Amino acid sequence: MRKFINYLKESTVELTKKTTWPSWEKLMNSALLVMVTTALLAVAIWVIDYAFQLVMTAIYSL
Repeated sequence: MRKFINYLKESTVELTKKTTWPSWEKLMNSALLVMVTTALLAVAIWVIDYAFQLVMTAIYSL
């Protein structure tokens, strides 16, 4: 039990004293970048899926 309590104390010290947290502006910019990248990847996958569907429909209709 003593090891667990020591672990919690050390974790608290590390998160409050030793960790460098990003500013609110940097955090918002990173979040926006992730959302835009996710949307672009979703559109790219949709285009590839749609093209594959067209090709497979053409092949099966022969």
